[in-house]
Amino acid sequence: MSVRSFIAAAERDVDALHSLVFRRGGDVVAEGAWHPYTLDRPHRLFSLSKSFTSTAAGFAVAEGLLSVDDPVAAHCDGRGDPRLLVRHLLAMTTGHVIEPQLSGRDWLTSFLDTPVEKEPGTHWLYNTPATYALGAIVQRLTGQRLVDYLRPRLFDPLGFGPVTWEQCPEGRDVAGWGMFARTHEIARFGQLYLHDPDGILPPGWAAEATRTQADNDDGGGDLPDWNQGYGFQFWRCRHNAFRGDGAFGQFCVVIPDRDAVLAMTAGTTDMQRVLDLAWEHLLDDLAPDPDATANLVLPAVPGGPSTVEGRFVVAVPRQAHPDDWRPSHERVPTIRAVTLAPGRVVFEDAAGTQEHPYAPGAWVPNGATAATGAWEGNVLTLRVAYVDGPFIRTYRCEADGDELVIHPGDNVSFGPTGYPAVRATRA
Repeated sequence: MSVRSFIAAAERDVDALHSLVFRRGGDVVAEGAWHPYTLDRPHRLFSLSKSFTSTAAGFAVAEGLLSVDDPVAAHCDGRGDPRLLVRHLLAMTTGHVIEPQLSGRDWLTSFLDTPVEKEPGTHWLYNTPATYALGAIVQRLTGQRLVDYLRPRLFDPLGFGPVTWEQCPEGRDVAGWGMFARTHEIARFGQLYLHDPDGILPPGWAAEATRTQADNDDGGGDLPDWNQGYGFQFWRCRHNAFRGDGAFGQFCVVIPDRDAVLAMTAGTTDMQRVLDLAWEHLLDDLAPDPDATANLVLPAVPGGPSTVEGRFVVAVPRQAHPDDWRPSHERVPTIRAVTLAPGRVVFEDAAGTQEHPYAPGAWVPNGATAATGAWEGNVLTLRVAYVDGPFIRTYRCEADGDELVIHPGDNVSFGPTGYPAVRATRA
């Protein structure tokens, strides 16, 4: 098998990979991105951010600021269940039966106030709020945001460029998600956990963080790489591998027995299939194949040029939920007006105006987005990729005289991927 066969299988079986970097023996064996995505643009990591938060905790432990056996309450003004330790946050064995909710302005208090139903350390539950609490403790002890604390200790030694991290209402980096990084940077991070000749990580931390700290096998067999054990914000995998990962296919997979690291970004609903293909195609001894990733491109919309023009206004547009802090392209569409013109569409919504140049059979980059679109008769299919993350929104616009009916939908989502039709009338 080969990188080339992995790519062919992924393009056949997986919704969409966006980029990959594969390292073997410390060297880059293959690298590439599917146009309109690029290797040089930071990509949204989602829960892969957790592995970086774990690393920050490791530095804090090495510097004597923290112990994994400290009570959480000792760093939170006495608040929270007294049985809860820092190691339980790291290993997601807090004892919660249902994942706590982060709500209001003070997310840490909402986590600490959630009752702990089981004895901490005895029950594993994937728990993003626990990672938030861990990050909050590290930031409180260091007096710095995670991005600033990690800059001289991790990011600069690994040659990271600018790193951004989303923040909570109180200004903390959210820790359990929200970090952006480039694919080569993800691969360097994995390489560090595989081999650390310069001693960047605290002694012993890589082994401790990536070994099994908790049994996460619930008896289900559909997702075998999600029940191999859990470390300190790292997953154990088959083939003696371990990984950090994030929603919709953001991966940092480390395979010690093959001296290999696989970094990927994607927009897929089937992350297990991605790993299945990696085990099938990338475990053999592979020769470098720089041409394997040449001319990668996501499928574009085929069809013809514009047939309908004009501005169409929505009589009663949907309103954005006041507590929804996500970017507009991650929310239910709140379209107020649409302008159709040759080779471009302009949407007006609660967040402002977004113009999307497009072309049939090709992707047209436009800053933070890229679009492809085409007409078939009076129907426009427009696909908009938000190239800093996994989301691609498709608009199917049906024109009938003075009426335009817009059917929005997303490739991936934390909620529904389809939305009710939006009806607009020619202005």
